[in-house]
Amino acid sequence: QVQLVESGGGSVQAGGSLELSCAHSGDVYDHYCMGWVRQVSAKEREGVATLYTDGRVIYTDSVKGRFTVSQDNAKNTLYLQMNNLKPDDTAMYYCATDVLIPSLCDRPLPPYNYWGQGTQVTVSS
Repeated sequence: QVQLVESGGGSVQAGGSLELSCAHSGDVYDHYCMGWVRQVSAKEREGVATLYTDGRVIYTDSVKGRFTVSQDNAKNTLYLQMNNLKPDDTAMYYCATDVLIPSLCDRPLPPYNYWGQGTQVTVSS
């Protein structure tokens, strides 16, 4: 069982920055990939970034150049640095991991089996 706990959300003005953290248990390298997903109210979830176990990171087009994923293996923590935030970035952000087979990591929204509780990010104009 993998536990994921996000933190770092909050309210900022457009153009501001936030860093989200995801503390995780277990060895995520057994789970093929790990990522950040966001959801606005009842809308569909959107994959924001996917971290592969070989270190590659894939970002959705709308956040490229503004968001950066990093990890601290010693602390078992995944980060999402968000710069130049826009009102459209307002959402609940989730950390997630574990897919059945590696190719599922290539999907825009991988079908992760483990999810955190989410952290809210609100960007005002």
